[in-house]
Amino acid sequence: MGKPTGFIEYERETAAERPPLQRVKDWKEFSVKLPIETLQTQGARCMDCGIPFCHTGKLIAGMASGCPVNNLIPEWNDLVYRGLWREALDRLHKTNNFPEFTGRVCPAPCEGSCTVGLNGSAVTIKQIEKVIVDRGFDEGWIVPEQPAVRTGKKVAVVGSGPSGLACAAQLNKAGHTVTVFERADRIGGLLMYGIPNMKLDKATVQRRVDLLAAEGVTFLTGVEVGVNYEAARLKTEFDAVVLCGGATKARDLPIEGRELKGIYPAMEFLRRNTKSLLDSNHEDGDFISAAGKDVIVIGGGDTGTDCVGTSMRHGCASVTQFEIMGKPPEKRAANNPWPEWPKVYKLDYGQEEAAAAYGDDPREYLISTKRFVGDEEGNLKELHTVRIEWQKDGQGRFAPVEVPGSEKVYPAQLVLLAMGFLGPEKTVLEQLGVEQDERSNAKAEYGKYATNVDGVFAAGDMRRGQSLVVWAIHEGREAARECDRYLMGASNLP
Repeated sequence: MGKPTGFIEYERETAAERPPLQRVKDWKEFSVKLPIETLQTQGARCMDCGIPFCHTGKLIAGMASGCPVNNLIPEWNDLVYRGLWREALDRLHKTNNFPEFTGRVCPAPCEGSCTVGLNGSAVTIKQIEKVIVDRGFDEGWIVPEQPAVRTGKKVAVVGSGPSGLACAAQLNKAGHTVTVFERADRIGGLLMYGIPNMKLDKATVQRRVDLLAAEGVTFLTGVEVGVNYEAARLKTEFDAVVLCGGATKARDLPIEGRELKGIYPAMEFLRRNTKSLLDSNHEDGDFISAAGKDVIVIGGGDTGTDCVGTSMRHGCASVTQFEIMGKPPEKRAANNPWPEWPKVYKLDYGQEEAAAAYGDDPREYLISTKRFVGDEEGNLKELHTVRIEWQKDGQGRFAPVEVPGSEKVYPAQLVLLAMGFLGPEKTVLEQLGVEQDERSNAKAEYGKYATNVDGVFAAGDMRRGQSLVVWAIHEGREAARECDRYLMGASNLP
């Protein structure tokens, strides 16, 4: 701990962001780098406390508390403070294969459980993480590292999202020959097509993919296992298989008028936007445009925010976001103590942009959509809604109850459904005979990741359900260790 009184002497300082009305004119990342000297001062705020909750990822009250990949946060904060950036990068890479991803898109549960945050502002852990790895690339410290010895074992990884990439990276380090199957035309899964460019520039994703390829990982795009590649071939052509296909079955809203034109799953909207942007800078027109439209985003969370931000960049006429839950408090409630994830009100980048353009936070709380209404040509024109209250039912469980007389009509020509995901698609699981749990996820014990099919493992959202990128990386790494143990009888992977 280089500065014992740093958390007293220095205030929290986060990276600036480009003005909202300026950044909505392009698709570039919106954060502005802090000077290196400022980051070193921020590193001095880390207390290196006796029991650091920041680097021990746990689920408390159903939410992540601390870092799921167990980043050695106090160690690299201290190294940054002392100007030892390369050593900080080494410590960071010990636990996280892709800090350039988590440093941009992770909600930072580490900061929610930071001890400094008990009576002040948490350490800027996420920002420091991002700058460490970005500097590593800028300085040329991060280079391809081929394994010294190959084992002769072949492993198939299905899915190239964060869990699949982490799993492939670790198995390759162990010396196995790894092939990653991806049904899309680009590698990255959620990282490539599920998160907009202004939050995670795709050059950043491709940079890491190119590095993994240079280290020996083989990537196959346009190959959908179970569709144009028989799942049974995985068992005959590889010594082990790790399923990392994600939880891509979106939750629908099957109410009156759902068949109208202009209603889309959020991920279809985001995927087509990014693909068109990368293919042609939107010149091909092969995306769902929000330009000039009244947009309603149904659902909150990061996906809903990304839909708001993307609609703003298209030039929508208006955007409103529906949340069925109530507005969070400004500060932690009594039933949400540290080190739990703080369930407090915040204005994320998309809402900040909408507020700058239209004068207010676009979110409407405690609201439920009753039906969609269209015109004579089958195009969506409006939504009919009602306010709700959460009340306990006969079993003591909270349930939504409609508020009489609260009906309201919202004009809309585009609706984006961002209500989460129900689980993985079943094609691969059924063809391989993998058992599923009560939530339809691949059934595999946490920490072991082995399915009921010999030599087949499952990790990430496909196993645990919809979750954070950092949990996916954690599970991909752990599944790689268990797969390595299966192949070799023991494993040195962390």
